[in-house]
Amino acid sequence: MTLIECNTATRLIRWLLPFCLLVFSPLHVLAQHEDLVVMDSIAKGDARVLLGDSLAVVEDTTSVVVKDVRKKKVKRDWSTWKPDPQRALWLALVLPGAGQIYNRKFWKLPIIYGGFLGCIYALTWNNMMYKDYSQAYMDIVDDDPGTASYNKFLHLGKEIKTEDEVKRYTEIFKSRKDKYRRWRDLSFFVMLGVYAISVIDAYVDAELSVFDISKDLSLKVEPTVIPNRGGGSVLDQQSLGLSCKLNF
Repeated sequence: MTLIECNTATRLIRWLLPFCLLVFSPLHVLAQHEDLVVMDSIAKGDARVLLGDSLAVVEDTTSVVVKDVRKKKVKRDWSTWKPDPQRALWLALVLPGAGQIYNRKFWKLPIIYGGFLGCIYALTWNNMMYKDYSQAYMDIVDDDPGTASYNKFLHLGKEIKTEDEVKRYTEIFKSRKDKYRRWRDLSFFVMLGVYAISVIDAYVDAELSVFDISKDLSLKVEPTVIPNRGGGSVLDQQSLGLSCKLNF
């Protein structure tokens, strides 16, 4: 090989080397970048798997805790429940029948409210009749022909004309007015009695809910010999009697 050919080959190599570096260097960088992306995705996938496992564990733990809490919640056993007498008393004082509801004696409610309704009806009816007979009594004694409300209490076609009839109907209206007034007042006091009975019943029922009514309660009565220390003879030192034994 001549000197000229060597110089030409050297120049050619100098020109091709930068060109190869310029072409193949981005490919190498791109390959490294792809490797890094793959490694990053694998790392993220592992992290997601681990995070998913931790979430699953947390969710499982939470569900287990909730289930344990629900299992520990105990329902009220109404067969062993005992009412509080003081609470039953105050409920009955505030609202009639509330004490019986608290004691779970619902069958007493129709009796209590039926008593109240009956007393209210009697009170209203007697008060209305008292007012009507009071007005009739005032109209018959005022000697005013324009006020004759007492005519509605007379028989059809009946009229009061003589003085004797005026006196007789005056006594009738007065006695009926007083009678319906007494019945009205009595209805009010009976309603108070029903209220008091409902309060007492609620309190006593709550108190007796803890009373022992088991089979251990028994009363035994049997004859016995009672010693008498003041007697002189053997027969006088003893006497017959009855012995009462209460077991509780």
